[in-house]
Amino acid sequence: QVQLVESGGGLVQPGGSLRLSCEASGFTFSSSYAMSWYRQAPGKERELVARLITDGGSTNYADFVKGRFTISRDNAKNTVYLQMNSLKPEDTAVYYCNLLTTWRRAYWGQGTQVTVSS
Repeated sequence: QVQLVESGGGLVQPGGSLRLSCEASGFTFSSSYAMSWYRQAPGKERELVARLITDGGSTNYADFVKGRFTISRDNAKNTVYLQMNSLKPEDTAVYYCNLLTTWRRAYWGQGTQVTVSS
């Protein structure tokens, strides 16, 4: 059974940093088309933050995080990371890990709360 477990969220001051982790089980990265991070703030739609294409390792970022966030992976650990620097209050949201398989099946983690506040 595929499971995605996020961790690393918490409370941080504006300008601070956090690193989110998403540990996957029940599959290997070879079965994925992409690993992505999404976020959702209260009253807003879930939005794509960053994605990592398994084949080739290319990355895509939303404009509002480009230059501040970095997505990466550790294949041996089946883990994808989101390094978040220069955090802003508007980054406050629940962050979700997403796996998209090569056959277009999507899996979601439970989410981890990130709160940026002074």
